[in-house]
Amino acid sequence: MKNQSVQALLEDIRLVSEQNHEIVEAVRALVQKTFETTLEEVKYGGILFRSGVQFGGVFAYKTHVTVEFGNGAKITDTFGFLEGSGKGRRHVKLMSVAQIKDKKLAHYLPLALQASKQEDS
Repeated sequence: MKNQSVQALLEDIRLVSEQNHEIVEAVRALVQKTFETTLEEVKYGGILFRSGVQFGGVFAYKTHVTVEFGNGAKITDTFGFLEGSGKGRRHVKLMSVAQIKDKKLAHYLPLALQASKQEDS
């Protein structure tokens, strides 16, 4: 059963941008496929992901979607797709569903979880 607040946010995203809605849904599907257990929570205007620990989230903006990692600065970014320069957070900016594959998001998800688990211990 879908979380009602997640469903409400998805409907709001769809009203603003069908393309961003498709990107968010594709990101959610990849996260569910990548991790055996994933919980979702609406917070800070996006959908946060948790698999034991919170490791990231997906946020829709007017012209793009970002997948953000709270401990992303700890990820070794061999592909160079992580953006941001703060102490901890990094993100991958997506402007199409195809960029999920092009920017190798599947590679970053387990690294984000690992970085968050290190922070938690």
